[in-house]
Amino acid sequence: MSESKFAKPVYIAMWSGPRNISTAMMRSWENRPDTQVVDEPFYSFYLDQTGLDHPMAAEIIDAYPCDAATVIAELTAPLTDATVFYQKHMTHHMLPNVPLGWLDQMVNCFLIRDPREVITSYIKVRPNVTLEDIGFKQQIDIFHHVRHHVDHQPAVIDSRDVLENPELILGLLCDKIGIPFLPEMLSWPAGPRESDGIWAQHWYSTVEKSTAFAPYKPKSDPLPDHLRPMLAECERYYEEMAQFKLG
Repeated sequence: MSESKFAKPVYIAMWSGPRNISTAMMRSWENRPDTQVVDEPFYSFYLDQTGLDHPMAAEIIDAYPCDAATVIAELTAPLTDATVFYQKHMTHHMLPNVPLGWLDQMVNCFLIRDPREVITSYIKVRPNVTLEDIGFKQQIDIFHHVRHHVDHQPAVIDSRDVLENPELILGLLCDKIGIPFLPEMLSWPAGPRESDGIWAQHWYSTVEKSTAFAPYKPKSDPLPDHLRPMLAECERYYEEMAQFKLG
């Protein structure tokens, strides 16, 4: 493996939409002894700006910074006890008024998932889904920004590939970033983490029981007809990013 071209310490921004394996991926990275993580740092800002009725919205807004500039300052601050800073970001939290200039300080990575699986999973929780809810448009916009304005090509990994062969894909990802792959990334202790957002009590029951990435299982849930245009648009975004995926 070649020496990392990125500055040390390494700040990793992992860009994902909802209904992906983003929390399990955060567990994987947090199990590295050299890594600290942060869980959806723009969530409070997003809820405060949009006024959306999410579970625990008032508590989240009260507990975390609602100002984008404050969040960005925290994400780019010097590290004291780690050499890798893994940031779990939800793309739909990045509203149009969030500046993106700070992304040139990040190693930007994109976690993608088949849009049909995302949409059919999402509507089990929130039936009235919109394009903005599932983050594909925001993800492709961030992807384009990084490709055109940041001096590295972003890493793209597909959740299915991770579940089918986590050691291979995580190894390729670490190699692209220029840091060593560690076998500790393949499993972790069950239970909650202090680094989890307070929303974990509502959303993380499955991952709290996990000790590794679950095997991939094909999904065959039906897609309502009225969501087919949304699926077609998301598939265009997904396929563009998938051209660059590792593995």
